[in-house]
Amino acid sequence: MNEINVVPYIDVMLVLLVIFMVTAPMVQTGAINLPSVGKSGQPPVAPMEVIVRADYSLSVRDRSKGDQDEPVDRAQLARIVKTAQAKNPNQAVLIAGDRSVRYEAVLDVMDELQKQHVTRIGLLVQPGK
Repeated sequence: MNEINVVPYIDVMLVLLVIFMVTAPMVQTGAINLPSVGKSGQPPVAPMEVIVRADYSLSVRDRSKGDQDEPVDRAQLARIVKTAQAKNPNQAVLIAGDRSVRYEAVLDVMDELQKQHVTRIGLLVQPGK
């Protein structure tokens, strides 16, 4: 009879399993000492919103200064956005177009901002229900 008797191996494995189960909760976890920095990262800047209304008028809302809309024309728009991006290069610009305005009007505003070398431009949308 040339069979291997595995019963002693199973007994040893069960004893080892019990030992590990008993000792695992007693193992201390290591503490990590993280490095510290002198200056923390700057908080993200609130985006500037360019609002295109149904009558094709433009207004600017700067969330960092409040929620007031400031009516502007195209020449003022480029100047205001460039001034904001000169203060903070990470200033994002979101274009919010009214639902009834033509898509071409929104693209005209985006094109005007891109001609003025504004880099961070996005479209503001309302999530669906």
